[in-house]
Amino acid sequence: MKTIGLIGGLSPESTLLYYKHLNDLTRAALGGHHSAKIILWSVNFEEFCQFKEKGDWETQERLLSDAATKLEQAGADFLVIATNTMHKMASEIQSKISIPLMHIADATAQVAIDEGYKHIGFLGTKYSMELDFYTGRLVEKGLTPLIPETQEDRDLVSAIIYDELTKGVVTQKSEQAYIDVIERLKQRGAQAVILGCTEITMLVNKNNSPLPILDTTQIHVEQAVKKALA
Repeated sequence: MKTIGLIGGLSPESTLLYYKHLNDLTRAALGGHHSAKIILWSVNFEEFCQFKEKGDWETQERLLSDAATKLEQAGADFLVIATNTMHKMASEIQSKISIPLMHIADATAQVAIDEGYKHIGFLGTKYSMELDFYTGRLVEKGLTPLIPETQEDRDLVSAIIYDELTKGVVTQKSEQAYIDVIERLKQRGAQAVILGCTEITMLVNKNNSPLPILDTTQIHVEQAVKKALA
């Protein structure tokens, strides 16, 4: 079994999901009391929120590259970043280490392609939706991503992530808000929706979404376990 290097804390809520799913899937695959071999480096989420608000991606990249280097030195065989937004610096981080970085957008795009989807709704933080580091990567894979059309919807989706989900708060009001946004994506031709922030799975699932979902957290974890057990 390979050792997974996990950069977490972005937010702690999503890191909890990663840790649980990594171990659940490993046990399901191997049986008994098997669990995943994980080295976790957890950062202070507040620092990164402040850097993002200032547009300081350079400091965030330096901190994550440092974490990645230390995980490699500690014996990780490959790296997983337990967040979507921080993949903005994926290329820079990869250049600092010799072990592979498993990119969350690539894993998600492959599932979308395998499922036969082309027009894909995309929800995430304002950075993931409005910058092209993520959706551009989906386009390179032959997909057509659709983000919420209005600034109001994009701000709402992002605010719920930062003000509620990253703090472990889940409300019926926010659930309905997301369902309404997804319904509007569906009306614009989306065949499925990418939950492009690792916390959104706390709010939206296959039972309440108007569209089939591509849960990036679950997809990322499944690919990581598959690689660890290969």
